[in-house]
Amino acid sequence: MKRHLASMTLVCGTLALSACGSEPTAPAGATSARSGASVRPTATATATSAASASDAPTPLAAGDAAPDVTLALHDGSKVALSSLRGKRVLVYFYPKDDTPGCRVEAQGLRDKWPDVQAAGLVVYGVSTQDAASHQAFIDKETLPFPLVVDVDGAIARAFHVPVKNGFAARQSFLVGADGKLEKVWLEVAPPEHAAQVLAAIKGG
Repeated sequence: MKRHLASMTLVCGTLALSACGSEPTAPAGATSARSGASVRPTATATATSAASASDAPTPLAAGDAAPDVTLALHDGSKVALSSLRGKRVLVYFYPKDDTPGCRVEAQGLRDKWPDVQAAGLVVYGVSTQDAASHQAFIDKETLPFPLVVDVDGAIARAFHVPVKNGFAARQSFLVGADGKLEKVWLEVAPPEHAAQVLAAIKGG
């Protein structure tokens, strides 16, 4: 009798341990059989993810129409981009006047200026500094092309260029004679950029 009771106790104990085993983790969005509640990301995580996605502008691409903007130049004059139809135009964004990478990029275009002119290319550099800063940069580096004053970042936004801590990302846009973007550089290597632009023109 004692042996029978011991066997029953062992079987019951084994069943009890089996019943207490861990359940499989429910995948996100699955419904729990016990509570009927859905397992989903927290509201805070969802809101943060959505905000991050909405903050990032969708980059422009080759074939898109160039933004219809008016460029305010360092000398106080203004140029509507649409008025340059029939010409190829390079609109290049850089973070800050007279900083190492920006100097190298501008110097590259300056040093290849005869080739740039021979290609019939019009060049505008754009950053968020004011006219005085642009003029000082032009004078120091003897730049043969104008710089666009974009203090409020409106031109950068029109081209979907990210602006972080007041500085535009280094991106470039080659506008074709038809007013559409021929080439877009979302990542620019300053020492190579002038050669890349000229190669794109010759290949087009």
